[in-house]
Amino acid sequence: MGRLWIYVFCILLVSPATVLPHASLVKSVPARRAQIFKAPAQIQLWFNERLEARFSSLRVIDSSRKRVDLGNVEVSTDDPKRISVGVNPLAPGQYRIGFRVLSVDGHIVEDEFPFTIREPQRAP
Repeated sequence: MGRLWIYVFCILLVSPATVLPHASLVKSVPARRAQIFKAPAQIQLWFNERLEARFSSLRVIDSSRKRVDLGNVEVSTDDPKRISVGVNPLAPGQYRIGFRVLSVDGHIVEDEFPFTIREPQRAP
């Protein structure tokens, strides 16, 4: 019976570390895999946890892997769950948004996703 309690205690010690929440992307503008006709002036991402501004980054790259953002990455002081960056005027094409954020729980989350700017539709 003593070993069983030691086993249960060890599981309880390890379990909280595996179930702690990390920052998860909740919403983005543009959305993941969006196909849009007008280029945004700014890329914005919202997470489910507050972000550490000094250790969070956001970038936008084109299909040739060239950075097209302005480098003015900012975690909002009004909403510390939002990170944004301005972008240069974007031509139609495929782009990738990449982020690396550190949430206040101390965990780093890194990912990227695509979006496409389509040619404007012409009236027939």
